Parts: sequence; C-alpha cells; structure tokens
Amino acid sequence: MQPPPFSARVPGRKIVPQPLTAGLTVQALVDHYFSAYNAARLREASHIYARKILSHPTINVTVGLTISGAMTPAGLGYSTVVPLIEAGMVDWIVSTGANLYHDIHYSLGYELFGIDPNTNDIQLREEHIIRIYDIAFDQSVLLESDAFVRKVLSAPDFQRRMGTAEMHYLLGQYVRAAEDELHGGHGYRSILSAAYAAGVPIYTSSPGDSTLGMNIAALALDGNQLRLDVERDVNESTAIVHDCKVNGGLSAIIIFGGGSPKNFALQTEPQMQEILNIPEKGHDFFIQITDARPDTGGLSGATPSEAVTWGKIDPDQLPDTVVCYCDSTIAWPIITSYALTTAAPRPLKRLYDRRDAMYDALQSAFAANKLTQDQPDQRGV
Repeated sequence: MQPPPFSARVPGRKIVPQPLTAGLTVQALVDHYFSAYNAARLREASHIYARKILSHPTINVTVGLTISGAMTPAGLGYSTVVPLIEAGMVDWIVSTGANLYHDIHYSLGYELFGIDPNTNDIQLREEHIIRIYDIAFDQSVLLESDAFVRKVLSAPDFQRRMGTAEMHYLLGQYVRAAEDELHGGHGYRSILSAAYAAGVPIYTSSPGDSTLGMNIAALALDGNQLRLDVERDVNESTAIVHDCKVNGGLSAIIIFGGGSPKNFALQTEPQMQEILNIPEKGHDFFIQITDARPDTGGLSGATPSEAVTWGKIDPDQLPDTVVCYCDSTIAWPIITSYALTTAAPRPLKRLYDRRDAMYDALQSAFAANKLTQDQPDQRGV
C-alpha cells in the first residue's frame, strides 16, 4: 500500500510564500504573511479575537482587557483601546494606574515628544524634563496634571469609600468634560473618557502604585474622605465573570504585558472556585502579548497551560489560548486593526451600570454554596 501524500501526513497549515506587494492591508499581512514563529502567534491571536471572541455565532463573549507597561504615553490609549471600547469589543478593563494617569496629559492638551533614547539624563534632569525611554515631556506636564486630578478628587462626589471602577467612572466624567472644552467634542479621547461614555468598568489592581494613588494619599493627609475599597474591586470583578458564566456566556481575557493587571483579571476564576466555593472551570479564551519568559517563574511569563493548574483557564479551552512574544506597541495596533476590519461592532454591554446587580448575584451564589462549604467533612480521619 502506498503511504498517503506527505501533505496529508503533516498536521497544520501549509506555508505558501508570497512576495510582498505595495498597498498591502493589515488584514492581508496577517492572513497571508505571518506564517511562523511569533508572527504566526500574532496571526492566531488576531484570528481568535476577531473570529471566535468577537464573532461567536451563538454565544455571547464578555471581553476583559488588561494593560501594563507605559502604553498611553506612546499614544496607544487613543489609537487602540478607545476604538475597541467604542466598537463594543472590550467590556471591562484592568489597567495600571500609570496608564490612566498619563493618558490625561493628552486630554488636557499637554505635549509629549519622541526623542533619542541614548540621551543625557543628567542634563534632562537639570532641565526638568521627564523621560520614558524615547518619550519625553516637561515636568510641568506632571505638575499640571496633578493639579487637575487633585481638584477633581476634592469634589463632593468623591468624599466617600468606593471601588476603583467607581472612582475611574467619576474621574472619566470630568476628564471627558475637559476634553470637550478643549477640543469641542471632536478631539482626543482618553481611556477614562471613552470608558465613562460606554459604561466600561476600569479596575486598578494596585491603586497605590501610580501618581493617581499618590495624589489620593496626599489628599487624605489634608482631610479628603476618598478611600479606595480594594475588597470591593476583587468581588466586583469576580461578579462580572460570574454573571457572564451563569447566563450562558463565555469569558475572554486579552492581556497586553502582564504583571498585576494580568493576575487580577485571571484570579476572578479561582476566587469563585476556591474562595467562594462556586463551581466553575476557568476563563474560555486567553490571549497574551508579552516579552516575559516563562522559565523565570514570574506571573508575566506564565503560560495558559500553567494557569490551568490554578483554575484560571478552562482546560477544555486550551486550543483557544495563545501567547505571542512581542512588544505590545507592535502587536496591539495590528490586532486592533484586524479586529476592526474583520469583526462587526457589538452592542455595548455597559457592565458598569449593572455592577450592583452582578455583585448581589455573586453574594447570593456565595451564600448558597457557603452552606455546603461549612458542613462538617463526612469522610472521617
């Protein structure tokens, strides 16, 4: 008997090299030229996001996005996150406070510049210029942004205890008003502003680890009553995933970078399974863009299969997980462009508006399962 043709015996996608041509679209570049290595992982990430997550034929998918690294100073807030929010392609966000804070610079009309990273930092310090690798701006940008933040956070709306989602929502309202005043409603939109308008809740997993948190701490010394409720954040974010699952939906986590935002979004599943004793299997989709290696043991480099052991990822869904080892500033615009081109906009879920109802449902589920959890172990010793 003749063996089957070689092509029939090799699993996978046939590589068909083609010469690049002028005027190539992002979609064509991803579909026909990203054939192997991390280019292929970027193609897989684009396909999973656009074709499976955003265009699932029968099941609603709730999309969580995590953001770490200095992305907004580089302009990726307005160029990538805001279009996804406005198209209904992101439903909730976990971000470092720094990304939200530095995004405000643009909202207030301040200027940031690209520079040579091989510069004299001592001279920059003497000239009161701040550097983020190859981005630079005058120190006054920070001071003026701080003054805006402190003025806003001193308003009566903020004089109480609240979670970071509520704080960001209220702050986003003021930031949007500043953008409207500066641009007449037709210019820059920050992540905070776009999320406020779309009802997308934004959480910060380490609220003290940014200039926003530093300003809140300084105001507390002066009698300001704003206090951030981190316990509320843990339960509220878990309630989003719980609501998605109990209503027959699927949960997707899209991770740019890693760090604390990655863990905070993924821990919603073990929070349900191990802490609240609510039966669950894990998130259904996992896409990560990172430059972190898995062999150093850090969370940023932890793979989806490793996350399975923690209950963070549904083991049955590993084919719908992918890690692309690439700079987010390269991969993110490509994934965003691909999604906006190939997937239809989705109705806004406005999860922020439903926070209390989802929280109450999680609390009820915990109470029901706690009765079982508190019963004595009948297995003996």
